[in-house]
Amino acid sequence: MSESLVVCQVCDDLLGKIKKFRFRKETTNAAIIMKIDKEKQLVVLEEEYDVTRLTFIIYSYKYVHDDNRVSYPLCFIFSSPVGCKPEQQMMYAGSKNKLVQDGELTKVFEIRTTEDLTEEWLRSKLGFFR
Repeated sequence: MSESLVVCQVCDDLLGKIKKFRFRKETTNAAIIMKIDKEKQLVVLEEEYDVTRLTFIIYSYKYVHDDNRVSYPLCFIFSSPVGCKPEQQMMYAGSKNKLVQDGELTKVFEIRTTEDLTEEWLRSKLGFFR
């Protein structure tokens, strides 16, 4: 049921940024961090980083496969803010699904705490997408 729930739309400018980010030419790890603008009920760009921190994250990761092939999977990493009100949790959960759908994101991972977000963790998750 939560997959069809849409609480917040995704800002058109953000969708354009995600599409451009998907096809970027740089070979470094990078991230787009998003947040919810509660007043406008929109998922909007917060910041872009070469290093990540936590909210909604789209992360372009340089993944070297066992056979030395290199790919740059676009990973969507999501965590419900710790200690937030149920209203906010609903807003994040409903917005996440819309963002994943509109951004055409296929590698979607959830973490519970920032300590969970390590390179080893991400590599283990990406190991399923050979």
